[in-house]
Amino acid sequence: MGWVASVFALGLIMALLHRLTAGSPVEARATLALGFLLLAALAGGELAKRVRLPRVTGALLIGFAAGPAWLGLIRRDEANALQLVADAAVALIALAAGTQLTLETWRTGRTAFARLATGAIAFPFAVVTLVAWSVSRGLPIAAHQPWLDRLTVALVLGTLAAAASPAITLAMIDEMRARGPLARSLLAVTVAQDVAVPILFTAVLLGSKALASAGALQLTVAGVAALELAGSLAVGVAIGALLAQYTRLLRGPEAAWLVAAALLAAVAARLLRLEPLLIGLAAGVYLENFSPVERGRLGHDLNRTAPVVYIIFFALMGAGLQLGVLAQLWPWALLLAGLRVVSLRYGLRWAARHPAVTPVLARTAWLGLISQGGTAVALAQLARRAFPEWGVSLETLLVAIIGVHEVAGPICFRQALLRAGEVLERDAEGTHGGAAALGDGTVVASGGV
Repeated sequence: MGWVASVFALGLIMALLHRLTAGSPVEARATLALGFLLLAALAGGELAKRVRLPRVTGALLIGFAAGPAWLGLIRRDEANALQLVADAAVALIALAAGTQLTLETWRTGRTAFARLATGAIAFPFAVVTLVAWSVSRGLPIAAHQPWLDRLTVALVLGTLAAAASPAITLAMIDEMRARGPLARSLLAVTVAQDVAVPILFTAVLLGSKALASAGALQLTVAGVAALELAGSLAVGVAIGALLAQYTRLLRGPEAAWLVAAALLAAVAARLLRLEPLLIGLAAGVYLENFSPVERGRLGHDLNRTAPVVYIIFFALMGAGLQLGVLAQLWPWALLLAGLRVVSLRYGLRWAARHPAVTPVLARTAWLGLISQGGTAVALAQLARRAFPEWGVSLETLLVAIIGVHEVAGPICFRQALLRAGEVLERDAEGTHGGAAALGDGTVVASGGV
C-alpha cells in the first residue's frame, strides 16, 4: 500500500500547487509538472510491476490520469511546453535502438527479415484497407462520400495500420532484459515498419490523386511526407557523425554529449518539421556501423540513463493520450485495431512458411508488434492536412486507434517475450538478480534477424 499512498500524496500536492501556480508563467508550471510526472510515474511503474504489468504501462497510465484528458493536474499548455523534452527523450531512445542494429545482421538474416517485415507491413495494410472500404458506408467520416473517396479513406487507414513503435519495443526489451533472437527480430522489424510507412503514405497520397474528388486532396502533403522522411534520416546521420567526432576529439562525460545530441535532434525536428524518432534511429545506426569505437564508449551512458528517459517519455506520452475520443468512435476504433492485430498474426504465420523463420516467431512475434507511437501520430497529423474536407475527423479516428495500441502494446509485448522463453517470469516481475534467460536458440534459424 506504500506505493498507492505515495501516488495519492503526490496527487494531492500537485492539485494544491496546481491552484497556487495558476497565474505563473507556463515555463515555470511546465517544470513543476515535469518533476511531478517523474515522481508519480516512478511510483506508478512500481505499482504496475506488483500487478505483473510493464513499468512503462504504469508510467503511461499515470501520465494519462494526471494529464488534461482526465484529472487535469497537468494543463494542456504545460503538456505542449514539455513537447521538446518528449522529443529529446524519444530521440535518445531511438538513438539507443539504432545502436543495436548492424548492417551485418541485416545482411546475414535478410531472408528472414524480409519475410517478417513484409508480413508485418503488407498484411495489416491490405486487410484494414479492404475491410474499411467494404464497411465504409457506415463509417462516420466516409458515409456521405463517393465510393472512390471512401477508398482513399480506407487506404490511409490501412497505411497507418502498418506503423509500429521502436521506442516502446526498446523500452520493453530493456525493462525485461531480453536479449534473445525474438527481441532482436522485433526491434529490427519495428524499425523497418517506421521507415517504410512514410514511404507507403507518400505513395498512397500520390495514387489517391486519381481517386479523390476535386479539392478533396492536397497533394503537396505527399511531398512534405517524403521530405520529412529524407530530411529526418539525413539530419540523423549528420548528428551521428558529429557525436562520433566530438567524442573522439573531446574527452569528457559522454552523458553530456548524449543529452546534447538528443536536444539537437529535438530542436532540429521542431524547426524543420522532422520526426525525432527517425533522426535518433539514423544517428544510432551510423554510430553502430560507421563509428563502433565511439558507440562502445557511449553504450554505458546510454544504458545508465535509459530508465529515467523511459519514465519521462512514457509519462509525457500518457499525458498526451486522448482516449476521450473513444466515447464516440470506440466501435470503429476497436474494430480497426482488432483487424490490425489479427492481420499481424496471420502475416507472421505467412512469414513462417519460409524455413528461415521458425514457428516460434509465427506464434509469438505478432504480440510484440502491436504498439504504435510517434511516427503514426505524425502521419495522422499529415493526413488531416492532406484531406481538408474531412481530415479532422480522420485524424480523430486515427488518434483513437493509436491510443488503443499504445496502452495494449506493452502488455502484449511482455507476453510475447514470456511465451518465447526469452525472459524468466521472476525477471518479468521486476527482480534484478541474474541475467534474463534466453531462448534455446531455435526462435530464429541461422540467418535470423
